[in-house]
Amino acid sequence: MKPAETRVVFMGSPAFAVPSLMALVGAGYRVVAAVTQPDRPAGRGARLALPDVKQAALEAGIPVLQFETLKADAAREEIAGLLPDLIVVAAYGKILSRRLLALPRRGCVNVHASLLPRWRGPSPVVAAILAGDAETGVSIMEMAPAMDAGPIIARASTPVLATDTAGSLSERLSVLGARLLVESLPGWYGGALAAVSQEESLATYCPLLRKEDGQLRREMTAAAAGRAVRAYDPWPGAFVLYRGERLGIWKGHVGPRPIDEEIPVGTLTISGGVPAVAFGDGLLLLDEVQRPGARRQSGRDFLNGERGRLEPGVTLA
Repeated sequence: MKPAETRVVFMGSPAFAVPSLMALVGAGYRVVAAVTQPDRPAGRGARLALPDVKQAALEAGIPVLQFETLKADAAREEIAGLLPDLIVVAAYGKILSRRLLALPRRGCVNVHASLLPRWRGPSPVVAAILAGDAETGVSIMEMAPAMDAGPIIARASTPVLATDTAGSLSERLSVLGARLLVESLPGWYGGALAAVSQEESLATYCPLLRKEDGQLRREMTAAAAGRAVRAYDPWPGAFVLYRGERLGIWKGHVGPRPIDEEIPVGTLTISGGVPAVAFGDGLLLLDEVQRPGARRQSGRDFLNGERGRLEPGVTLA
């Protein structure tokens, strides 16, 4: 396979996908188009924001296609008109139909942010942190109609650090995935590297995240709540309800319950000079929080702002 003679349609949207796109360009592949999600309103002003892949593609001089849906015949026909040899997908955000998967001469490959078959689905980075996985990674896979179920071309792992947020881990995985993509494509394309079927009995799944998923839950252990704070950063953000309003939690650490004191779950108390939420087995100390419409602040500054009027409880899901 000569990259310059390989017509590639790239499909992706968020920042995670950009390194894979640029790696293909850097390796000399002929990227004939980048397919990405439509521009969406973002921020307080609700101005249209370009997907990260669109911005990167425009800067690289790559034509950009944006479809509200891939189910329309017009979308499929436009992609078919590009005569792709290969479609590469990285966090595109929509399911590809059988007809679309059948378009490229060589097939479709996906850059997925987990060690498949663990964490199939749209939120694998969050799922790995929530579960307390010691490691995760990326998988380059042949795409199949079933979600993330295609044969594995290559995998690479990385440890999940105690300090990792979904943002930091996703950034690291995006670079790892881009490198693995261009390293494995020549062998796979030329037939020297065979894809291996996934072990279905080992498959686990993660759901599409919703904004309300960030609310910490009563049944969590303190350690699980601490992982949730990291897993939901940057989105949807971990939170509790305090005085009936969302109190975002951006940083926290676990501390033990006082031995001689019975504290109900959901109690907001003070430990070591910072606010802390009680869970069944310990405390989650709130190192950095955010009130609605305000900037992030340290837990100590939050307490100072309460001026001794700390409400004794928060609402957990």
